[in-house]
Amino acid sequence: GRYRIFGETIDIAVGNCLDRFARVLMLSNNPSPGYNIEQLAKKGEKFIDLPYAVKGMDVSFSGILSYIETTAEEKLKNNECTPADLCYSLQETLFAMLVEITERAMAHCDTKDVLIVGGVGCNERLQEMMRIMCSERGGNLFATDDRYCVDNGAMIAYTGLLAYAHGISTPLEDSTFTQRFRTDEVLAVWRGKEHSAMNVDEIKMG
Repeated sequence: GRYRIFGETIDIAVGNCLDRFARVLMLSNNPSPGYNIEQLAKKGEKFIDLPYAVKGMDVSFSGILSYIETTAEEKLKNNECTPADLCYSLQETLFAMLVEITERAMAHCDTKDVLIVGGVGCNERLQEMMRIMCSERGGNLFATDDRYCVDNGAMIAYTGLLAYAHGISTPLEDSTFTQRFRTDEVLAVWRGKEHSAMNVDEIKMG
């Protein structure tokens, strides 16, 4: 079978949006721009209205980024807000969009559980907002910390391991790569066939 995508960004990723705004504020990359925005947002006291772009099951982050990039300097210069206020407002708006389409997908799939993955999934405020939404629907949120949310390479490697365990392999000379390999393009042969494959824990790589 294949995974089905119910909603996605139609332009830039949410992590890219946060990282680019961190550069506007000249925040440190240590340990990461997104983490530093998260910490600064905790000190925000004033919410600034920002563009909100949900289109059906999809979201658009480029408009909100363009707006906050072009207005941040003037707002800060005129003492309309603080950098913390801007980080707080950006986070709240972006995450509200994600919560909205997630709740819509839950209703469509008739499910109550949500799993957050990816680098931004480490954000405790996003987890809190998702947890509140899930609780209101009688569901559960599952999230992990940065040990499991940061490195996509580990996830890609494990996907390859699952494929190999089910008899799928590609000769090295035929191998290629793409930076935009969509989730719904992956043939997930391991779904529902756990008993017909070798145990991945028993695979020894030479």
